[in-house]
Amino acid sequence: MKISILMAAMVLTCMAADPPEWRQPFAAHRVVGNIYYVGTYDLASFLIVTPAGNVLINGGMGDSVPLMRKSVADLGFQWKDIRWMLTTQAHADHVAAFAEIQRTTGAKVMATEADAKLLEDGGKSDFHFTGAEYHYAPVKVVERLHDGQTLKFGGTEITVYLHPGHTKGSASYAIPVTEGGRTYRVLIANIGTINPGVKLLGEKNYPGIAADYAMTFEKQKALSCDIFLSSHAGQYGLHSKYKPGAPYDPARFVDPAGYQKAVAGAEAAYRKQLAEEKAAH
Repeated sequence: MKISILMAAMVLTCMAADPPEWRQPFAAHRVVGNIYYVGTYDLASFLIVTPAGNVLINGGMGDSVPLMRKSVADLGFQWKDIRWMLTTQAHADHVAAFAEIQRTTGAKVMATEADAKLLEDGGKSDFHFTGAEYHYAPVKVVERLHDGQTLKFGGTEITVYLHPGHTKGSASYAIPVTEGGRTYRVLIANIGTINPGVKLLGEKNYPGIAADYAMTFEKQKALSCDIFLSSHAGQYGLHSKYKPGAPYDPARFVDPAGYQKAVAGAEAAYRKQLAEEKAAH
């Protein structure tokens, strides 16, 4: 299956009829070292466990909190130990649960400047998804993150990469993890997909969108990783790499070629749409 087809099927964000995979339970599992998967069948959420408290990257839909709480408990961790939350993109399918998670854990939210604005107004300022059905409960952001910034949590370092386009403040996160005498370069990448209806030319609420996507693809192609993770399970082939009940094995997630293929697929879709829009003008 071509990567562009897979992305189109798995990445439609905030559509009126949400894909059932967004709320379908999936087995929590250890990815590598202190990184665990606690998301649904397709909405990827990652728990990074540290002695100073745990970090959650992406929270899923607003009604998915019970599923995530079960995942955290199934792994043997405490819900109350979530201290910080980050996101790859501030659309409802990845952050609508943040308010409830914050209410029940006291976790602090950190985000890039542009996505912090979205989080604090509940998605109302999104350049494309302007309807009330795409809004969510707002949360306070305690720190604005910058491109290249490295965060430190109890011995774990997370480097922030600004990869705008999908949202104005989309981000990816690089985390080195040492396991079994080897250091894995883990990348939780926000792949630059384009939502249906978004224009690359003449997008009045985001005039720089085409340039931002182009910059993101160049920056992502320059990154390298061993383990490729992403905002959606389908983007990094989770279900072909891991079956519920399979033994812990970080090697199953090592896929540097898959990362480059995902970026190339998204860039090809971008270039095709840009050419079509230019031809239509």
